[in-house]
Amino acid sequence: MQKKLHHHQKKSQSEKVEVENRGQLILDATCCPSDIAYPTDLNLLNQARVVTEKTIDKLYKPLRSTIKNKPKTYRKKARKNYLKIAKQRKPRRKARFKAIKQQLQYIQRNLSHIEKLLNQGSSLSCLSRGEYKKLLVATELYRQQLWMHEQKTNSIEDRIVSINQPHIRPIVRGKAGSSVEFGAKISASYVDGYVFLDYLSWENFNESSHFIERVESFKEKTGHYPSSVHVDKIYRTRKNRAFCKEKGIRISGVPLGRPPKNISNKTKQQAQEDERIRNAIEGKFGQGKRRFTLNKIMTKLTSSSGTTIAIIFLVMNLSTLLRGVFVSIFCGKLLQEVFD
Repeated sequence: MQKKLHHHQKKSQSEKVEVENRGQLILDATCCPSDIAYPTDLNLLNQARVVTEKTIDKLYKPLRSTIKNKPKTYRKKARKNYLKIAKQRKPRRKARFKAIKQQLQYIQRNLSHIEKLLNQGSSLSCLSRGEYKKLLVATELYRQQLWMHEQKTNSIEDRIVSINQPHIRPIVRGKAGSSVEFGAKISASYVDGYVFLDYLSWENFNESSHFIERVESFKEKTGHYPSSVHVDKIYRTRKNRAFCKEKGIRISGVPLGRPPKNISNKTKQQAQEDERIRNAIEGKFGQGKRRFTLNKIMTKLTSSSGTTIAIIFLVMNLSTLLRGVFVSIFCGKLLQEVFD
């Protein structure tokens, strides 16, 4: 009986050791800008107008014998009006507002011509798949720009910033260099020198909502929770703090509430140490953007862009692994020469 109790105590002690929190988890999010021109309302409307003009040309071809006069698009006049403002370094707000209104009117006329040509017997089947997609994007862009022009605002839900890549959305980052970036927003984790791509989205999201999921994923991979999680201020919500307290995880940063008047040196040193540890993932983001083209994604489709970003993270981890292998080989040879 005593042997069984002793065996049971040993088993329970071993289980406690297994579930003990170990290791560090670092989380952060960043944006991977795509290779697009900086979007302005006037430039986007000009591109949409060109798309509608090309569509009219395609739809009119099979109706040449039945319709003598081609629908007027005034494309030369429209381009002249566009360049008049686009070539100015700092056009006045009133002039820019007037130019946008003109381009909207040109597109509205072209869309009505397209509808008439379809009613007169032409078909959208004469358009290629890419041309048809651009026509749909140009139509939606016209709707958004018309609404913003009438409401006199600069923001709208699911705003299109590129005709060729309509899935890209403006990501407000609030950084000193560029407050808004255009590309995919990613959430990543850093563990033991390796960085992992956890989540990718073309829509702006709050990274703190994925905090608990990332910590649970860490436990699934390692079999235990981390002893500490190092994150910036946006992750330190009440919900995330309560989760960490329940699981015995220390989350970096100062506690909620009014800061004490006299902060101990130990608390200051702990905060500095946490920030130093969190800088590791910032360094990985910098490495990916400087050396591995994470700052300019050249691919156009959502699938190919996502694959490119994932491959960049894979290459970064492979370079870290190879560096460790080379260091171990070099140190091994050096020690062997010293002892020989």
